[in-house]
Amino acid sequence: MGSALKEVLITAEQLQTRIGELAAQIDADYAGRDLLLVGVLKGAVMVLADLKDLDTDITGRHVLIVEDIVDSGLTLSWLAGNLRSRSPASLAVCAMLRKPGSAQMHVDVAYTGFDIGDEFVVGYGLDYAQRYRNLPFIGTLAPAVYRGS
Repeated sequence: MGSALKEVLITAEQLQTRIGELAAQIDADYAGRDLLLVGVLKGAVMVLADLKDLDTDITGRHVLIVEDIVDSGLTLSWLAGNLRSRSPASLAVCAMLRKPGSAQMHVDVAYTGFDIGDEFVVGYGLDYAQRYRNLPFIGTLAPAVYRGS
């Protein structure tokens, strides 16, 4: 793993298994409805690509925000409020990771891949200084890397 990564927190196999479970649940919940997926980039691109634009009018549409990680909840809370103001038929959130201990704003997450502790994680779309994003697993980053010691 090298000295930058402390440990593998969630393996590639665990990620793909959980993505499959989330996709099946979302398919069942939205059966017969026209669903629009909205990815919060850059990190959510991996999650969004594995699950199945916002130049489209979302009035009356069922919208699912796909996020890589919900940390403080501030950005996602703002985005959800912004999208709600556009009159969708429904609005829900799918997040691969959620850090309940870091929440500053409550965000209702309908679909959660994994709840994790308050550690610095990278991989599967998550990066540090534009590095580690392409790892097929989620790992914790050694504190020395982001603290500069």
